[in-house]
Amino acid sequence: MKQLKVFLVAAMVLLLSFGLIACSSDEEPKKEETKTEDKQEAESAAFPVTITDDSGEEVVIENAPERIVSVIPSGTEIVFALGLGDKVVGVTENDNYPEEVLEIEKVGAFELNIEKIVSLEPDLVIADVLNGEVVDQLRDQGLTVVVLGASTIDQTYEDILLAGKATGTEGKAEEIVASMKEQQAEIEKTVSEIPEEERKTVWIEIGEELFTAGSGTFLNELVTLAGGENTMADQEGWPQVSEEEVIEKNPDVILLTYASYVENAVDKVKERETWQGVTAVKENQVYALQSDLTERAGPRIIEGLQSVAETLYPDYFK
Repeated sequence: MKQLKVFLVAAMVLLLSFGLIACSSDEEPKKEETKTEDKQEAESAAFPVTITDDSGEEVVIENAPERIVSVIPSGTEIVFALGLGDKVVGVTENDNYPEEVLEIEKVGAFELNIEKIVSLEPDLVIADVLNGEVVDQLRDQGLTVVVLGASTIDQTYEDILLAGKATGTEGKAEEIVASMKEQQAEIEKTVSEIPEEERKTVWIEIGEELFTAGSGTFLNELVTLAGGENTMADQEGWPQVSEEEVIEKNPDVILLTYASYVENAVDKVKERETWQGVTAVKENQVYALQSDLTERAGPRIIEGLQSVAETLYPDYFK
């Protein structure tokens, strides 16, 4: 009888233990969900917020935005990464990522339809510094506009955090930036291990008319961080150079940003008669870049950096 009692007590202890474990495992996700909800509520309650955007304008946002129009693809990608895709009611014809944007109302391409934007009744418009006069027109219509304008990776981080503050998603923005910085650090660590004598010189071609990317551009920064040397880094912005200049520089690698809309772009470069002595052509080192990754100041810019590094040094990025 005594043994039976001991057995029953032991059995009850085991059952209670399993019960507690089950309760504990059931409650953990709930606790995490509660924490996330609390954080979101706290961020939403922080409104109104005042920010200074990339145009230097002080912008007051009264409430967490519920209807967002983005007139710049990089801004659209940022908003979706922040988890606000369901609040986006308007984008441009140039937007193609993520896939959901294809079903969203279009407000123009390079030329924006002001009336269309206003008709969508957005409580926040995400724009670019290059939109210039359009931004003024939208603000004259009483719309709240936040202007982004990153031209470096660090500025991209700042813009993501700025968009997070403007939309009440600061926590998510910080997570995105932390992850991007971690990926960037890993790439730079690998690049640091590449011997100096193996470093490649690079000609970046952004148009068949021999326009290129000089200093102060994303492409120049990506090539540099990826361990390459931009042959036209001594020029600023987007200069057009002569064929003789490119041949004289004799790049080890040629990167094309326009191959997605020019048929057989890579082959056409390889077939240029006067370029047959260029190292990149002789050694079959002419590649197409995905410009959406390498030129948009959004969450995927680090993927762009990764792609450039892998293209230049495939043996180090397997």
